Amino acid sequence: MEEVVLNPHNKQEYPPMHTAEHILNRAMVNHFGCKRSGNTHIERKKSKMSFLLSQCPAPEEVENLIDAVNKVIAEDLPVTYSFESVNDLEEGISLDKLPENASDTIRIVRVGDYDKCACIGLHVEHTAQIGKVVLLGTNWDEEKKSFRIRFKLEDTTWES
Repeated sequence: MEEVVLNPHNKQEYPPMHTAEHILNRAMVNHFGCKRSGNTHIERKKSKMSFLLSQCPAPEEVENLIDAVNKVIAEDLPVTYSFESVNDLEEGISLDKLPENASDTIRIVRVGDYDKCACIGLHVEHTAQIGKVVLLGTNWDEEKKSFRIRFKLEDTTWES
């Protein structure tokens, strides 16, 4: 097999939080029919993600969302990678966040059968290593129709 050349990566993620971000993105898409977050700040201690929605989710909807995320994490799904041509991608994989100079071969990250997306970052090997997502708060910007969710992780078992 020939060597795969990817674009250089410009940051070092904390794998449990980065993988939790993938799961939360998919949960938002599934629950609210929105696109994946366009504004994400993933850090070791706490993170935040913003989503464009038509209306602010009710508190019980947010609670159900976090419950769904933690249920996926508890399923202990494998996190796997494959290298694929941008011309042969399966349906549902967005190229929106790729840089203009992205290589023809990209890395696809799969969280079990739950989520798949193009990503070059670091991840856990299986979802139970994430621990638990804990909601820190939310904000709604009515003018921008932007919903921001802040969260942290507890009980992480991942070790570097």
